[in-house]
Amino acid sequence: MYTDNSAVVNRQEAAKLSSVTYLTTDELSTRIKYDARTIRERLKDSVLLEGVHYIRPFGGRKILYIWEQIEADMGRSAASSFAIPMANGGVCHG
Repeated sequence: MYTDNSAVVNRQEAAKLSSVTYLTTDELSTRIKYDARTIRERLKDSVLLEGVHYIRPFGGRKILYIWEQIEADMGRSAASSFAIPMANGGVCHG
């Protein structure tokens, strides 16, 4: 008997995507208390990475930020604020 597992995987992926909160730059600036211009010019592509923290839907110019990922990374960086970043991606708790 053949079962199609791809339908199960697609439903699971759809459930993950539906639980994601997408924000515009202005909405994100309200939540994290940074000016929208600062997000666009200083944080985007240095701290906030495409594919991780934001997406460009349909390959367009519009940027939508993924709130859950940004919130999780903000919490992580606050917890390790006394760490020294290393070149290989690790940190030194000197």
